[in-house]
Amino acid sequence: MDDLFTQATLYANDYVRQWRDGGGRTVGYNCVFAPLELFEAAGLLPYRLRALSNAQTDLADAHLSRFNCGFCRSCLQLGLDGAYAFLDGLVEINGCDHLRGAFENWQYVKPTPFFHYLKVPHIVIDDALEYFADQLVQLKAALEAHFAVTIADDALRAATARQARVRELLRRAYALREREQPGLTGAQTMALVLLSSTMPSETFIALLEKELAARENAALPAPRARLLIGGAATDEVELLRELESLGALFVTDSLCYGTRAFWPLTEHADGDPLRVLAKLYLSNTLCPRMFEDYPARRAFILAAAERARIDGAVFVHNKFCDVHGIENVLLRKHLEEQGIPVLLLEKEYGAHADRGRLKTRLQAFLERIGRP
Repeated sequence: MDDLFTQATLYANDYVRQWRDGGGRTVGYNCVFAPLELFEAAGLLPYRLRALSNAQTDLADAHLSRFNCGFCRSCLQLGLDGAYAFLDGLVEINGCDHLRGAFENWQYVKPTPFFHYLKVPHIVIDDALEYFADQLVQLKAALEAHFAVTIADDALRAATARQARVRELLRRAYALREREQPGLTGAQTMALVLLSSTMPSETFIALLEKELAARENAALPAPRARLLIGGAATDEVELLRELESLGALFVTDSLCYGTRAFWPLTEHADGDPLRVLAKLYLSNTLCPRMFEDYPARRAFILAAAERARIDGAVFVHNKFCDVHGIENVLLRKHLEEQGIPVLLLEKEYGAHADRGRLKTRLQAFLERIGRP
């Protein structure tokens, strides 16, 4: 697991380099609405951008003010300073305005060979599903034209089956994490989720099957407290490891770089594969940028809390992230009504100096819920 953890903390890890050395092409995306199956069917590696606690934003700050989310500025910084030079293209999604600003300034200052804007509706109704299906048709045509490939329906169905297997295995990893004697820490599980979006699905499936078999009988020491962590775009795997060093364990999550990236995507149906994908992603993705879906997100978190038998919940958001900042206040209200103690943490993304404050807040929370 140590090697996997190390690979998860690299931008161009060994798996990305092997893919590139073999002549493979890579397209970057950031939002959970990106249709991974479509990229794979085109013979491309879908690579989910991450900032991994990068705190250096001098280049990005010239284009995005410091009133923008630090995660988005960090992603822009990495695009401008060459960390993502291995990408052959970018797919922008209107996940939030700060992220859009990062992608569009990146493309303006240092354009990638391929760039496409995939527009995702904010509501789930029949017209929105039709609109999103048409957006996927346009993305498919753009990929075929730029990369000189043909995306056949059979290839799409095969890619859909592979991604379903990836999600199934990740749910098994979470089952190890959530059981009475956890077999994985929260930081280790986040590392697996991060790795899943940096390598071909066949490679990841083989790797995770082997890792799950090796850890089937693993049992970590009883944690000081069993916690759920949720909130904004948090890929700071080292931060989770530091917080867990206090003795508590994040036995489940509702993070964008966690369950929300794969857990709800379980529907399968026959028919036109692009329309199947449109319904799969638009109807099942639990993100606060979606209007009128809060009850489903709340129910998802309460189900995870019951399944993992948590003692409390920690909701984080990056400074200036209004979407998750507002959502977290609602979640605290409703979880505490169910008898679940909640800690809200606003953090400066990637600021190592801020970790001491966050650990102090968590320590005080553990004492408050009777886990001194």
